[in-house]
Amino acid sequence: MKDQILIANSRLLGHQQLQQILIRNQTIITIAPDVQPNYNTSVIDVKGDFVSLGGIDLQINGGLGLAFPDLESQDINKLTEIGNFLGQQGIDAYLPTIVTTSVEKIQRSLSVIAEYVTKEALTTPTAKILGVHLEGPFLAYEKRGAHPAKYLLPLSIDKVKQVLGDYTSIVKVITLAPELDPTGETISYLHSQKITVSLGHSLATAQQARAAFRQGASMVTHAFNAMPSLHHRQPGLLGAAIVNPKVLCGLIADGNHVCPEMIDIFLKASNYSQGVFLVSDALAPMGLPDGVYPWDSRTIEVTEGTARLTDGTLAGTTLPLLVGVKNLVQWGICTPEDAIAMATESPRKAIGLSTMLVGQPANLLRWHWDEAQNNLIWERLFLFI
Repeated sequence: MKDQILIANSRLLGHQQLQQILIRNQTIITIAPDVQPNYNTSVIDVKGDFVSLGGIDLQINGGLGLAFPDLESQDINKLTEIGNFLGQQGIDAYLPTIVTTSVEKIQRSLSVIAEYVTKEALTTPTAKILGVHLEGPFLAYEKRGAHPAKYLLPLSIDKVKQVLGDYTSIVKVITLAPELDPTGETISYLHSQKITVSLGHSLATAQQARAAFRQGASMVTHAFNAMPSLHHRQPGLLGAAIVNPKVLCGLIADGNHVCPEMIDIFLKASNYSQGVFLVSDALAPMGLPDGVYPWDSRTIEVTEGTARLTDGTLAGTTLPLLVGVKNLVQWGICTPEDAIAMATESPRKAIGLSTMLVGQPANLLRWHWDEAQNNLIWERLFLFI
């Protein structure tokens, strides 16, 4: 068996020339326009196709029938199954997302995930857990969407500490409504704990959002959904985020959460992958067929990958992250390069991960145009565990 692999004639994000990628010990060691392989190198010529790292999903609520807020100790093996499924869907890593529920259930889920992460090296799932995204319970009642009202909490440092308990270190992102704490002390506290603060499920004005960004908030959760619409006199939370180059906005590109025309406007205003990253917002039935499924004490109906409560409230999707990449290209909204970056590079930037390829595990995707499907198609080049 040869010691090295050379991926030849690769089109990389941000590079004008075709590049050669040299891999040794399952790690990318060199990227350059001209790399001469030695006799001990296997060569794979991708003929000018895009090559990227796998996707990072910063908002995913469950999969294969398991909702992350319902986690119990016996579900640890299920987390491995979900990690393997996501790896097959082109995902390198993700943040299991816990939506609004009781403090008891939040802490139970956090404890299970914390225990799992310490053992993850032994279970070797192909998509890794980076930490937890806590979506709530500090949300505006009027913009709670599918989040149960009875579990919403006021926003304060004491309440945050009560919810996080002993699991502060496992929480990487928290979605909150900044207007619930006019002092901004809570956002500053979370920022000091190295937790990324994302604004969402909120009625915040542009002024309130700008103050939150100054205090350390740096993300917006599922842009357009569960927040005021853009208005020419009242730009609101989203308008303040779009014009702030330090803020990245999550986007569900399934065509139902936000219509393609508005996505087009939004991406042009946000400078595409410079200001936007894709999320799946996938619910527990991801990986299962359409149908009716339990969702906390209620039920959701999944039709063609879109999940709604019985009253019609949009609850989420069951489509994997990279479907959004294909949608953006097929709709003619952006280039393949920008669409790929929004699922691979931009989410890494949003939580402070490196986007440099050299030194990273060579879990690479190859993207090519399929004439029969008239769309961008991806395949795994490698998936090392």
